[in-house]
Amino acid sequence: MSAPRASSFVTVRGHSLEYQRYAGREPNAPTIVLLHEGLGSVAMWRDFPKRVADATGSPVVVYSRYGYGRSDVLQSPFTVRYMHEEALEALPEFLDRLEIEAPVLLGHSDGGSIALIHAGAFGRAKALMLEAPHVFVEDIGVKSIAKAGLSFKSTDLAKKLARYHADAQQTFRGWNDIWLHADFRAWNIEEYLPRIKCPVLAIQGRNDEYGTMAQIEAIARQVKGPVELLKLEHCGHSPHRDQPAAVLEAVWEFVAAL
Repeated sequence: MSAPRASSFVTVRGHSLEYQRYAGREPNAPTIVLLHEGLGSVAMWRDFPKRVADATGSPVVVYSRYGYGRSDVLQSPFTVRYMHEEALEALPEFLDRLEIEAPVLLGHSDGGSIALIHAGAFGRAKALMLEAPHVFVEDIGVKSIAKAGLSFKSTDLAKKLARYHADAQQTFRGWNDIWLHADFRAWNIEEYLPRIKCPVLAIQGRNDEYGTMAQIEAIARQVKGPVELLKLEHCGHSPHRDQPAAVLEAVWEFVAAL
């Protein structure tokens, strides 16, 4: 087994964030920046960043947000606007630090929501690729997140997450507690969708336990730029793990068209 890829670190908003770069073979290709899910990290993407770089020829950058992976441990609870803060403050600074212009943002779950907010606010992204993004809160998602909270207490989930996060307890509680907070039921980012004019690829599994097709259909209705929807059978909340071949083919075709 090969050794894990070494991470680099950059300071963003006063926090040390881990990241990794994968070189692309196409010198003029846009950089693809991966934005992880609510319990994700650099390591939890596994070999997907390299496979995206190999398939598209684009440089790929993947990083762990504050509170995740080997980035600084979360010191205070997330607020209802934690994805807004990431999209409007942390992500722009991260892109500036790494001198990335007009990125293609590939976001999974929370990462997809962050990509949408960022693109709607700044118009800086060249394109968006979204896996299981959220634009509003659904009952199915809240129920699944509550179920995850029970699993964290009663199973070895904490031990499993400790492989990927410096402080699995803080990471899990930060994500789980805010999604189950009563104030979070009103969370909605649809206001950003009509401001998005870049191309969008939105991918959703039909067996996603955290959201329904209503999420990507809302994106298709309201985004001003061209939108492609990929609805995958036999696929849950992580299309790149459940249906990797289909996702990589869609990513390759989408990026090639840019």
